[in-house]
Amino acid sequence: KQWYQRRVRERKAESTEVGTKSEKKEKKRRFSMKKKKRNSTGSIAAASSMSSLASASVMSCDSVLSNDENKPDNILDMTAKDTPLHPPAITPRTSSVSRNTTFFKKARIMELKEEEEEDGVQTPTNSPLPPPPPACSLDTATAALPLPPPPALGREYTVSVALPGSICDNAQSPQLRSYLAGQIARALAIFNVDEVVIFNDNPAVKVKGSVFEGVTKKTNANVVLARILQYLETPQYLRKALFPHHPDLKFAGLLNPLDCPHHMRASEQYPFREGVVVKRPTKKNKGSFLDCGIDKEVQIDKDLEPGMRVTVRMEPGTYTTAKKSYKGTAVSPDTPRKELGAYWGYRVRLADSVSAAFTECIYKEGYDLTIGTSDTGDCVDDINIRHFKHVIVFLGGLQGLEPAIEADETLKETETRTLFDYYLNVCPNQGSRTIRTEEALVIALSALRKPLCDNGLR
Repeated sequence: KQWYQRRVRERKAESTEVGTKSEKKEKKRRFSMKKKKRNSTGSIAAASSMSSLASASVMSCDSVLSNDENKPDNILDMTAKDTPLHPPAITPRTSSVSRNTTFFKKARIMELKEEEEEDGVQTPTNSPLPPPPPACSLDTATAALPLPPPPALGREYTVSVALPGSICDNAQSPQLRSYLAGQIARALAIFNVDEVVIFNDNPAVKVKGSVFEGVTKKTNANVVLARILQYLETPQYLRKALFPHHPDLKFAGLLNPLDCPHHMRASEQYPFREGVVVKRPTKKNKGSFLDCGIDKEVQIDKDLEPGMRVTVRMEPGTYTTAKKSYKGTAVSPDTPRKELGAYWGYRVRLADSVSAAFTECIYKEGYDLTIGTSDTGDCVDDINIRHFKHVIVFLGGLQGLEPAIEADETLKETETRTLFDYYLNVCPNQGSRTIRTEEALVIALSALRKPLCDNGLR
């Protein structure tokens, strides 16, 4: 009996729960229906109001554009019932514009007639507007205006720097010596120096030809500096073929690269490239093959010895049409500079004295402008450099430029100031007692950059 009563109560509870759930569903359904009805009535009202506004605007436009007397004067007095269900077509706005343009055309014709009557010239009544003046052709326009000068791409003038190799003796270790040479190489490349001359300022060091022989040291500072400068100037893909293993180049791999324009990537298609002649059997008078750091070898028009560095002018279209090897022509290293104005690295030259730096010039004309630097010279801000083609700038060593000139037997009795065209102090009012040569190089080239660029031969 108790179980039956408990079961009855559970069923009643379940029925009430079902009823509450059904009631909730019914309330939600009714609420959603009311919401839909409210939205639909609102949209209908909005549509009717928009249609009334549109009809009102149509009637207003029609009343403005037309001159019908039956239209009401006050548009605001119109009601929605007065507006027709399908309003009449509106006169397009272009008609008013066309009427305005025709009015101005007629007015312009009348003005022209009056002007011609005053001048004594008669025009027909039905003549249109006068034709516009004939357009100026490209030939007449270019003939009337002065043509601009062609861009000065090439560069004829050269900049040379002479400095003593004894500055490397002041380095405390081979690593610092190599780093010092790397600093000088970076400065030469940044300021587009075409030649660097390393002269000997120590009379105790003797020279035979172009090879220096030190007195007490195993290696000579002049040769070390020259070798590192040559190594850094050479493109990376040519160093293995041109430079064998040497103790002076032990730490050259740690130096910062110059990244000059002639240090090209394999993907660059430039008109000029640097290459080295490879040892490969070729037919006579057919030209040698060069390794230029690209996917194929380059065949030139001359037979050269293997291991020689060559500047190559690539033939037009050879990058895209070549099958087995590219075609090129051997040219002078100065050709990219003279034709395109591109900086193509520097040359390294050894001189046994200051006088040899002048006399053993690689240019046929010689140096037509010489500049010496010293703390006793004239201020660099007060000079006007004359025009030149080949300039050389001299820098001193630890003791300056004067001891190097006094040590030269040829120039022993010559006054230092009279030896140069300009004797300059490139850093007046210096805050340090001494300026190192690698620092003086950057200061001098920075101070002389604009005068040299403005007065150099193009």
